[in-house]
Amino acid sequence: MAALFISFASHALNKGAVEKLASDDNDEKIAAIAALVAEGDPKAADVLRQAAEGEVEIGGKKVEIVMNNRVRGRIAEALSVLKLLSSDRGERGAAVKALAGGADPSMLPLILKAREKEADAEIKAQLNMIAAGMQIKSEDKAARLAAIRMLGESGNPSARALLTEAASDPDAEIRAEAQRSLSGVQSRLVWGEWLGLAFAGVSLGSILLLAALGLAITYGLMGVINMAHGELIMIGAYTTYVVQGFFRNSSFFDWYLLAAVPASFLVAGLVGMALERSVIRWLYGRPLETLLATWGISLMLIQAVRTLFGAQNVQVENPAFMSGGIQALSNVVLPWSRIFIIVFAAAVLVGVWMLLTRTRLGLYIRGVTQNRDMAACVGVPTARIDTWAFGLGSGIAGLAGCALSQLGNVGPDLGQGYIVDSFLVVVFGGVGQLAGTVYAALGLGLANKLLESWSGAVLAKIALLVFIIIFIQRRPQGLFALKGRAVEA
Repeated sequence: MAALFISFASHALNKGAVEKLASDDNDEKIAAIAALVAEGDPKAADVLRQAAEGEVEIGGKKVEIVMNNRVRGRIAEALSVLKLLSSDRGERGAAVKALAGGADPSMLPLILKAREKEADAEIKAQLNMIAAGMQIKSEDKAARLAAIRMLGESGNPSARALLTEAASDPDAEIRAEAQRSLSGVQSRLVWGEWLGLAFAGVSLGSILLLAALGLAITYGLMGVINMAHGELIMIGAYTTYVVQGFFRNSSFFDWYLLAAVPASFLVAGLVGMALERSVIRWLYGRPLETLLATWGISLMLIQAVRTLFGAQNVQVENPAFMSGGIQALSNVVLPWSRIFIIVFAAAVLVGVWMLLTRTRLGLYIRGVTQNRDMAACVGVPTARIDTWAFGLGSGIAGLAGCALSQLGNVGPDLGQGYIVDSFLVVVFGGVGQLAGTVYAALGLGLANKLLESWSGAVLAKIALLVFIIIFIQRRPQGLFALKGRAVEA
């Protein structure tokens, strides 16, 4: 039992509605709430707050009433609707978001009033959707037709759902109008769907590029089938997790990636160089032994990570500037995390290209790749170049792990999901070809998302694998053939 204290400081409010708040009939209380909301007087909010929490004086008398959850819920909804009249855009935006899930039809007059006064285009569009969604269920045929026409001018996915329902209405006129409007909405939404599909494809392609870029260097230079490449990606992700821990309790947490990126590169690169020096160096020219050895190393690295960090996944938090996204269209949101990864992949690609084409190390790597014996004859330390190249490829794998840590949880098996895709990208693009790796990664990313939208993820993977097998049968050198005297001979 709660007592109501409502004073009549405001004579502008509907006196009869205020008095009905003290009624024993809950339906009358709800009708009174709707009447106060319909007035749109800011003072109604004060009255309703008092009604929700305290006792009020009506005509000099204190009245105690019983407030059940239904009435309290309706008061809470009314207070939310009344915020539509606030001068603060944040409050109005929050009120619209609260009403997006549905509002009582009695709130419609105030929603229409707020819509007429609203100057913000985004909030006004949302109010249009809310009002149309309420009016389309009205008993007034003219109001329903007006709502259907308004929804037909929208590009909001919610409009499609409402119009689809109206398209099966028994009334022929309403049904025909709904079908016309639905056709217009679908034609606008399809552009957003294509944009979202293209963005998802480029996003996946950038991830595949990061994962495969390092492998393209090591496999192209030394012909080593490194089955531990996925675990080097995993090491980069766990390095990011460790760096995040150092920054967690500091005021610079949002900038931990500035330290995590070089740390991931260095740690994964050093691990790769250690593997090349200790194991892989002794297995050149023996592909089967190399494959088995690196597979065993991958199992050892997975177990080492499980021992250090546990078998459960760990969480790497996104910095604040990577939260949210860009509302490109009404049905397309481009997440900032994906946008940053696309930019990051492009930056890594440019960096690798400059290293390979503008530095002495890059010149040596290209020389050894094209003709190892001739490079050795002119004084290139091929053994040392092998180590540095393997470290470079491993470091890039670490950068891929750093990027992947921003998209989901990090676990010991993180790299296992990318090793096959990385080899597919490298083989499809052309072994040792940087441009081929880029085209292959983006092409496979776009094709994968396109096929997924038609047939599902599993069939899309199978279709791409079959395509690449047939392609390699016809063109073993991939999209771009490696050039050099060794190849021509």
